Amino acid sequence: MRKMGLDFGSKTVGVAISDPLLITAQGIEIIRRRHEDKLRQTLARIEELIVEYEVNEIILGYPKNMDDSPGKRVEKTLAFKEMLERRSGLSVVLWDERLTTVAADKAMVETGVRFEDRKQYVDMIAAVFILQGYLDLCRNRQK
Repeated sequence: MRKMGLDFGSKTVGVAISDPLLITAQGIEIIRRRHEDKLRQTLARIEELIVEYEVNEIILGYPKNMDDSPGKRVEKTLAFKEMLERRSGLSVVLWDERLTTVAADKAMVETGVRFEDRKQYVDMIAAVFILQGYLDLCRNRQK
């Protein structure tokens, strides 16, 4: 069974999947939508990916401010979490996503991704950072 990492944004959801051994996270896609509140197709695509990759847990980025207070997207993220749990039947773990977008952007700069191309990948790479952080914590707890 694998874990799925999600970076939930106003018009996109970055998606990452763990390897079967739960060691590494890989970005697989960005789900795009035209309207922020139109989530039916987004949820349907996530369900398809859950089945395809045999996912048993979802790790959802939780938007906190740098001072540890809830960010402006917290309400929408919590509502999305409830929808995911209800539709998928899986546990959804909230994971602090502070600085994941910054880290994703920095990683793209370091690997030479052109500035013009970064926006199309940043959400998926942020999902990788969210999921990898969770996987690392779980592995460290087992030691």
